[in-house]
Amino acid sequence: MTIGSMPGSSGYLNLYPERKMSYFSNLYVLGLTVTAGIGGLLFGYDTGVISGALLYIKDDFEAVKESSFLQETIVSMALVGAMIGAASGGWINDSYGRKKATLLADVVFAVGAVVMAAAPDPYVLIVGRLLVGLGVGVASVTAPVYIAEASPSEIRGGLVSTNVLMITGGQFLSYLINLAFTEVPGTWRWMLGVSGVPAVIQFSLMLFLPESPRWLFMKDHKTTAIAVLSKIYAPDRLEDEIDNLSAALEEERRRKNNVRYRDVFKSKEIRLAFLAGAGLQAFQQFTGINTVMYYSPTIVQMAGFSSNQLALLLSLIVAAVNAAGTIVGIYLIDHVGRKKLALASLSGVLASLAILSGAFFAESSDSTNGVYGWLAVIGLALYIACFSPGATFLILACVAVLAIVFVVMFVPETKGLTFEEVEKIWKERAWGSSKGKESAEGLLEDEA
Repeated sequence: MTIGSMPGSSGYLNLYPERKMSYFSNLYVLGLTVTAGIGGLLFGYDTGVISGALLYIKDDFEAVKESSFLQETIVSMALVGAMIGAASGGWINDSYGRKKATLLADVVFAVGAVVMAAAPDPYVLIVGRLLVGLGVGVASVTAPVYIAEASPSEIRGGLVSTNVLMITGGQFLSYLINLAFTEVPGTWRWMLGVSGVPAVIQFSLMLFLPESPRWLFMKDHKTTAIAVLSKIYAPDRLEDEIDNLSAALEEERRRKNNVRYRDVFKSKEIRLAFLAGAGLQAFQQFTGINTVMYYSPTIVQMAGFSSNQLALLLSLIVAAVNAAGTIVGIYLIDHVGRKKLALASLSGVLASLAILSGAFFAESSDSTNGVYGWLAVIGLALYIACFSPGATFLILACVAVLAIVFVVMFVPETKGLTFEEVEKIWKERAWGSSKGKESAEGLLEDEA
């Protein structure tokens, strides 16, 4: 057997095209993906809802209205919680499994939503924001891993991207709910409290879903793992997938016994893989997506639209464009490839940031001309689709240029590849094609 014909790889499926799966050929996998993706919905809703709620929190709490620091703390405390949750999420996933990690995240998020809705002052509200952030952090680590480990390789990219669709769908839903509650007493309390509903729904559904088959194999629950895999793969492919997973995890265990955490970065291929993965995540943040989503209505108001309702309505349109762009991305990721899609997306981000920057500079010099405000909204929508006024957007545009260069130089294409084939790519990049080939042959000899 060659590396190109390993189960789940593009070469294997070229030999047995009848075994290839489509997005809707297995409703079990689709249902699992959507349920796990509710974690992304929680993330997206929390990201979007605070941008609209903040407009009304300032009306209820004079201290918040008078203090930019309090406003920023209310917004950013969820990110602090998310960092803590994400940092601990890996350990929770490895120790207790993806399912229990998801259930824990739902409980913490739901408690946080209740605390926010009932907050008598800004400081209790900040505690609630910290709690929902913890839940979001654990969920953001867990959902993609759970989906990836239960997905056939030929549709893994699209299914994992469903989590991103749920994030953007959550953002759209948050703006919709923000707009719906603008005339209801307690406005922001309803906006923030409703966020607990998806967490309760996911908790209920996850009780009926299995643990990740890969995690079950890692913990030697092979019988249970095979039962889960039998619901994912047809009988003619099941045995090959089981053999492939067993071989991959045996290799992983061998390395885990021989390598300590502090030794990880001594491996050149792991350093390169870490650089690409962490770099992509960093540039995703540094090109300003969180700034835009957290402050979208405020940015719209700074563009000249002073009404809260109008700002929320225009932000809703921007969020709709965001969700539509994600749907297009899900289709393209397994057809065009990850790298080409990232470069096209970053190019669009660069162009839209240039439009935003120009619109705000022009508006500051001629505030009576409403055209610049609409140009800023168009630039905002374009930015969202492809993926701080004035000079800030110009800085983000420069970051986007660096991101494009980074992707070209350091990010390989992984469309249709198994985890083991991706590992082979990093070995070839680190040591040359001959070293990568030797490593791959060693892997196959161990498997035999």
